[in-house]
Amino acid sequence: MNRREFLKTSGGGVLGLTLLPGPARKVAPSDRLRVAHVGLNGMGTNHLNWFANLPDVEVVGLCDVDETHLNKALGALQKLQPNTTAKTYADFRYLLDRPDIDAITCATPDHWHAQIAIMAFQAGKDVYGEKPLSYSVREGQQMLKALNRYGRIFQLGTQIHAGENYHRVAEIIQAGAIGRVHTVRLWKTGFPPVLGPANYQTPPTALNWEMWQGPAPASAYTPERCHVNYRYFLDYSGGVFQDFWCHIADIVWWSINPTGLRSIRAKGEAPEGIADAPKWIDVDYEFDGLNLHWTSTPPNVPGAAKRHIGAYFEGDKGTLLCDYNTREITINGVVMTDVPTVPITLERSPGHQQNFVNAVKSRQQPQSNLAYVRQMTLPMHLGLIAWRLGEPLEWNPRKEKFRHNRAANALLSRPYREGWKLI
Repeated sequence: MNRREFLKTSGGGVLGLTLLPGPARKVAPSDRLRVAHVGLNGMGTNHLNWFANLPDVEVVGLCDVDETHLNKALGALQKLQPNTTAKTYADFRYLLDRPDIDAITCATPDHWHAQIAIMAFQAGKDVYGEKPLSYSVREGQQMLKALNRYGRIFQLGTQIHAGENYHRVAEIIQAGAIGRVHTVRLWKTGFPPVLGPANYQTPPTALNWEMWQGPAPASAYTPERCHVNYRYFLDYSGGVFQDFWCHIADIVWWSINPTGLRSIRAKGEAPEGIADAPKWIDVDYEFDGLNLHWTSTPPNVPGAAKRHIGAYFEGDKGTLLCDYNTREITINGVVMTDVPTVPITLERSPGHQQNFVNAVKSRQQPQSNLAYVRQMTLPMHLGLIAWRLGEPLEWNPRKEKFRHNRAANALLSRPYREGWKLI
């Protein structure tokens, strides 16, 4: 039995051990997951630190199109795992060719997420992917199809999902403590930076700008479009809205699982400078039996103003306000932080990254699995499309298409740049 077969068949027995505190665990080399990291700046650095500190993980590969980031990451890994033999790559395709790698993490800019994940599935590797799931609706559909076809495991990097607060909020709402939820208000404050004017120049010698752009439309290099700032350009991402939607919408889909989306209406403002993702955006969604509102400022409800991000659930028996770490439940005018009569019904997470490792071993999908996060992410894409077109849109949830709107349906996908369609 080779090591990969061992991981697949022994997952059930190993799973219990991974729930013990880290320092108490000793993991045999034959049971260590061999993980490689693609994209090593920003969140990619966190990926490296998280996984390198798990006893049942060995980091065996690092990949980035910027040699500066790659060398920095290798130095960090050598401090965490002094005996590391991890290899470095400038092109993720060579990394995927290695049969000894079990899983990858992906923290590239958004426009690369889907192709890298699908190619990893095809190569027999599981994926821990940074949010958002994909650049477009069509890519999310393709990712789920590939995951099912190749029998792979996927976890989205919604790290807050693993926390106690979200678990408890979901339990309280699912138990009916505030009654049937009819309205939800989500918000995230903060404007993007003002970027520009564009400082067009020759790309740094350490950066493969052609591959950094990959499937996105070609552009001359300017530092304002690259690395951290990419998220404020529609060629690569969708601004603050796209960056934070998943983290707070997650608790809504976990708690009440909205279905039957019918309409999307959005308004907002373009930013100053050379970026083009929304400076601010407000979106109204109509689901079956539920109205969901996203705003770029806190709504006029008790307790919202002091939170930069949050969710406010309105039920026919009460309300619940939460952010990542806190919650306030109001029933019959009484404000409380918990409802003791609601039992604990949800299994707690061993940690978001450990949950992924356990899932790879057991071959059971983790909490933030692809089927779940695709449904949770989809309305975000539709809100951006409504903002870009500046008109209300009607949605067919069964066909996953807009009703009678060719321009809107055209934005559900984007042709890849010539030479960069890799799937």
